[in-house]
Amino acid sequence: MPDGTVTHQGWTMPDPFLLGFQDKAAMLDASARYWNPDKTRFWQQAGVPLVIGQRQGYELTDIDGHRLIDVHLNGGTYNLGHRNPRLVDALVEATGRVDIGNHHFPAPGRTALAQRLIETAGPGFSRVAFATSGSEAIDLAIKSSRFATGRRRIVSLRKAYHGHTGLAVATGDERFSRLFHADRPDEFAQVPLNDLEAMAAALRAAPVAAVIMETIPATYGFPMPRPGYLAAVKRLCEETGALYIADEVQTGLMRSGELWAISRHGVVPDILVTSKGLGGGLYPIGALIMAEAPSAWLERDGFAHMSTFSGSELGCAVAMAVLDITLDPKTVANVAMVSGRIAAGLADIRSRHGNWLTGIRQEGVIIGLEFADPEGAKPVMGALYERGVWAIFSTLDPSVLQFKPGLLLTAAQVDDILERLEDAVAASRPETLR
Repeated sequence: MPDGTVTHQGWTMPDPFLLGFQDKAAMLDASARYWNPDKTRFWQQAGVPLVIGQRQGYELTDIDGHRLIDVHLNGGTYNLGHRNPRLVDALVEATGRVDIGNHHFPAPGRTALAQRLIETAGPGFSRVAFATSGSEAIDLAIKSSRFATGRRRIVSLRKAYHGHTGLAVATGDERFSRLFHADRPDEFAQVPLNDLEAMAAALRAAPVAAVIMETIPATYGFPMPRPGYLAAVKRLCEETGALYIADEVQTGLMRSGELWAISRHGVVPDILVTSKGLGGGLYPIGALIMAEAPSAWLERDGFAHMSTFSGSELGCAVAMAVLDITLDPKTVANVAMVSGRIAAGLADIRSRHGNWLTGIRQEGVIIGLEFADPEGAKPVMGALYERGVWAIFSTLDPSVLQFKPGLLLTAAQVDDILERLEDAVAASRPETLR
């Protein structure tokens, strides 16, 4: 309501989502002043004036009442939906027993989660270290690879994104690193995806500590690795003494149809990084699942890396519940259903709009939709928003719309999303392509 109140059963009370601001406009003014002026302005100008109020399952409601189906999922954070009841119960139950704990001491919850992650990752892994986010976990993965090899140089992909912290940002696109003077060409090299010759040259030009890659680069619009490419990179790493870091922060946790997308390529990395969805959108947590060599620092000096909130006992309780739901055979079967139904529906839409929707990149429920304009995903995003669907353009390739359905969607929800998508594709199609 305009005065920042809601009426419930005849009672007028402050809107709990406005937290005392008079209305949405007042909140946005304060956001631009006190929080992030550029980002606040960007979304208003893009026609996505979203301020999230109620959220449940795969539905968001703007505080002005506009309802949206979420197929952005904040990079997979909400794979299992917003405020999944089983995850909420796990967190609430844990608060009745513990708090974040103390990162210096062994803890049953932290140990149980580490053991579970090792077991689910399969042979080749030895230990787990925890973090509070994907970016922090990537930083620690780089440090661990440098410890294991005695080398400093890191190779990543052009248009990569691995987070914004000190080491992670240097592996990514220059848009993120140069602003903070974090680009370091002497220590970080980048090569194009699927260019095996360029990768080989980078690995042989100078000693390399590790190659780090998202199994399917998310912020670049999910371009797919060619068959055999990732396995060939792993062989090059073994030949040259470099480690292989698989960034599964956005592609892991069953989004590909397997728990870890890298396993679909027959590759066992030296370090596998997970975060985002591991906390179910309720508690920040990240983890490195490591082979013997990069994890050996934990044997030598367990105090070498410390993070007060990493491996929080509350976060571990949520993560255990996330794994329970994600690995449930019913969830695995549902992901296959959603993936197949989406694939058929997208092909059908493209058959009618192929000169605008020019390509579909898909592995499981990891999907990028290509449009026939360098900025084409932006008007599609706006048209979807108007029609009650939230999806986001790819930051490093805005011709591609990131399209990330949830793991637990029903067939009816999938069909509803596809119907709205076709309407948005048709509405956003330029006149020159009609």
